[in-house]
Amino acid sequence: MSATCVVGLQWGDEAKGKIVDLLAEDHDFVVRYNGGNNAGHTVVHGDKVFKLSLLPTGVLKTHLTSVIGNGVVVYPPQLLKELAALEAAGVHVSNLAVSDHAHVIFPYHIAEETSTEQGNGSIGTTGRGIGPCYQDKVGRTGGIRVGELLHPKHLRERLHQIVPRKNRVIKALAPVDATDVKQFDADAVCDEYLGYAEKIKKFVKDTAYLLHDGLAAKKKILFEAAQGSLLDIDHGTYPYVTSSHSLPSGIWSGTGVPAKHLDRIIGVVKAYTTRVGRGPFPTELADGPEGIGERIRKIGREYGTVTGRPRRVGWFDSVATRYTAMLSGANEITVMLLDVLSGLSELKLCVAYDVDGERRTTFPSDSFQLERCQPVYETMEGWAQDLTSCRTVDDLPIQARRYVARISELLGLPVSIVSVGPDRAQSIPMR
Repeated sequence: MSATCVVGLQWGDEAKGKIVDLLAEDHDFVVRYNGGNNAGHTVVHGDKVFKLSLLPTGVLKTHLTSVIGNGVVVYPPQLLKELAALEAAGVHVSNLAVSDHAHVIFPYHIAEETSTEQGNGSIGTTGRGIGPCYQDKVGRTGGIRVGELLHPKHLRERLHQIVPRKNRVIKALAPVDATDVKQFDADAVCDEYLGYAEKIKKFVKDTAYLLHDGLAAKKKILFEAAQGSLLDIDHGTYPYVTSSHSLPSGIWSGTGVPAKHLDRIIGVVKAYTTRVGRGPFPTELADGPEGIGERIRKIGREYGTVTGRPRRVGWFDSVATRYTAMLSGANEITVMLLDVLSGLSELKLCVAYDVDGERRTTFPSDSFQLERCQPVYETMEGWAQDLTSCRTVDDLPIQARRYVARISELLGLPVSIVSVGPDRAQSIPMR
């Protein structure tokens, strides 16, 4: 086995970081291939909790190399902030490689996104400049890659071409009555980023060659997706998606490693569903401050790792998850946060949608169609027992085992791990 991918099959925040952390021991590389610092991984390492938004989860493992692939967009201040936090906690980072082909987020990207997220056109982004950076990447004339930061004269010339255009765009996007529109000076931006370049240059590498050399040496690679499959730019609930390919299909373009090397794809799901930001959510529990949705949110601590925003909460949606399991090519699934559902007398699973009186079991291709879908539920008996001390399948109450088995049946995939808490020991292998 040469390569494994861990991918979230919902709208993100599925606790992928824990699975990556569990698998990292048996791999030589851990690679991020998409997204930027709009992603969030919470990783428990020993007695410490780390919240990472840009660094791969594997950076906590000194025996392997952590890679930020070319498909990622890099905001240098955040990269340096996370590195400094790890150093302060006693984790010395020397095993990081950042692709010289990864694109760079600049402050004008953040200002541009802030402007576009105002008013009725908002799609609920994190406001980190991710989308505008990807727009510049595919637009070709305004994108700057990490490797270019290491060439001061070239970088200054590029910024003198780009910044004046960006200033005009930001001004045009601002409200007509705005009096304090942010404008940027090309030389000041260049000087700031040359300072960052000096600090990160030891990590900058051609990671495509690095990974192919590893494959030639029979090294094992673990790919970690950012965000969830339902946020994929092509196959997600467009336009309420991220700006990159969060499905495993993003690995080839986001790292340069061909799909033929991928042997195992692990789809990660929560025992329920959450999403952040705007967009249709058929199984959402919008039942008020005393309802089941708020109960799950509080017990599951469903607040964004990056933004702190409360996540929207709903029942497990097998229609949506079966769709992403199909697209991802998942071989197996892991069911996370099962313990959060303890204490509920009954649980619901969405098994189909009702659209204008007609039942469908396929996921619609557009958000405006998904908005019309009403969930068709199957009800199952809940359990009262606290699951956090369970360590084997036999420790789980029969109702919990039936619930997991039904998810497996609905998705047509075996469940390999059930998680009942954040610690490594709270991961139950399924037989």
